[in-house]
Amino acid sequence: MTILPVRSQIVSVVAALMIFIPNVPGFAQSATDNNMVKRTSDVVYGRKAGMALTLDVFQPGQKNGAGVIFLVSGGWASSHDDTSMVHVDVDNYAPYLRRGYTVFAVVHGSMPRFNVPDIILDVQRAVRFIRHNAAEFGVDPNRLGVLGSSSGGHLALMIATQGGPAAVATSDPVDRESSAVQAVACFFPPTDFLNWGAPGVDGVGRGPLSPLFAAFGSLSDTDLGRQIVGKMISPIYYVTSSLPPTLIIHGDADVVVPLQQSQSFAAKAKEVGAPMVKIIVRKGKGHGWGDFWKSKEDVDEFADWFDHYLNNPNQHAAQ
Repeated sequence: MTILPVRSQIVSVVAALMIFIPNVPGFAQSATDNNMVKRTSDVVYGRKAGMALTLDVFQPGQKNGAGVIFLVSGGWASSHDDTSMVHVDVDNYAPYLRRGYTVFAVVHGSMPRFNVPDIILDVQRAVRFIRHNAAEFGVDPNRLGVLGSSSGGHLALMIATQGGPAAVATSDPVDRESSAVQAVACFFPPTDFLNWGAPGVDGVGRGPLSPLFAAFGSLSDTDLGRQIVGKMISPIYYVTSSLPPTLIIHGDADVVVPLQQSQSFAAKAKEVGAPMVKIIVRKGKGHGWGDFWKSKEDVDEFADWFDHYLNNPNQHAAQ
């Protein structure tokens, strides 16, 4: 058996977690059926470690007043324009823009420089920033949905399960806003790193995720540390009855993030009385399939979900 060097192992697993999406340069008028889209690039939603955290805003010509937050994430890495990984691409947002949603493409800090707990704080900050500036963007702050795949799906569920104001007192008006969303749609998300595919199986930088060990931080170097980190970053441990309506699409042949992750999350939601978690299982599909962000079958499910849960502004108020 050939043992790949650590760097090669990381590249191999990250490639499985980061789905390639081709770049479509320009103003993407054709992608939205001639519904002119206004793009505002590199909006700074926060700063850390001497760097700016940015998002791009895509506003359709005819708005429905709701916003969709697209987490640009794969393998807990994020890129604005690196075409070798998930990146900001207006063509992927076309189905939502056509229906009148303003789309916010959020880029977060990437591993290995930043670990998963750091990245969770980034995306929570992004939601607060969007809500604080909702009037400027032309969206209702109580009609926000979130989208993501793989690590982006994981981050979407961390937002969904922990949405609220910042945990500590702050003078920053953005951090006094809620990070809650009103609807979630995601592909194949990690949900429980302490029970990875089966009860008691450690997935914190172990097993299929061992090449991504750097994403979990130095605390995960010990058994006890992995238990602490695993619980801290697993959405399943924060599910309450106030969980927003959540749609998950997952392949039953996924060997990177087992289908069990989505099934366990749905079971926990049912146990605590959360109103709606729906799983759609794609038979024979693995960790991503073809150009899945442009799969009409899948994207229509997501867009219909947002239409149902975001088009009633009084249905799910921010918490």
